[in-house]
Amino acid sequence: MTEFWESSFIEKQTMWGFEPSDSAILTKDFFLERKVKDILIPGIGYGRNAKIFIDNGMNVTGIEISKTAINLARQNGIDNNIYQGSVTEMPFDNKLYDGMFCYALIHLLNNSERTKFIKDCYSQLKPNGYMIFTTISKEAPMFGRGKQLGKDYFEIMDGVKMFFYDSDSIKQDFGKYGLIEFSNIVEPHKDVENKPSFTFIMVTCQKKL
Repeated sequence: MTEFWESSFIEKQTMWGFEPSDSAILTKDFFLERKVKDILIPGIGYGRNAKIFIDNGMNVTGIEISKTAINLARQNGIDNNIYQGSVTEMPFDNKLYDGMFCYALIHLLNNSERTKFIKDCYSQLKPNGYMIFTTISKEAPMFGRGKQLGKDYFEIMDGVKMFFYDSDSIKQDFGKYGLIEFSNIVEPHKDVENKPSFTFIMVTCQKKL
């Protein structure tokens, strides 16, 4: 996984442009309404989605597997703390956060990795804190492509394995971690015109004690 993303960022650099995803914009509004100040972004990449939180006065900590992506974030003015490593190695600190936002990452993990990742994120939330995940849906155009590795799990291209979520698997994976709601969101490719949009699921959880 490290080699894939490192080579991808070396080759394609800021491959998704700089416009934040629609999920990030909605999450920013959600966090502002609830006075969330201190957030963790696993899979921060080069900071495309982080900047909107920073610009709205939130303190952002990131986790990123690719050293090149972190360097790109620095070049683009993201000077916040970013831990280099895989989210499968969480936690990187013993800090508790008001909120977490994770975009288009969890579906790249296998079953045991997803289970550990959700648990690790939840354990680093403050009481009443929120975590929001955006993950690929079975309604996305890539579903069923490539080599099937398991139920709803496919290697869609060499080195890219994806688990495609539906309502049942969302409830199964997030149900015991404060699941509040989930809904479909269609994410356009803001950097490329006429490229088909992907259907994602936005999942919101709250740590109730």
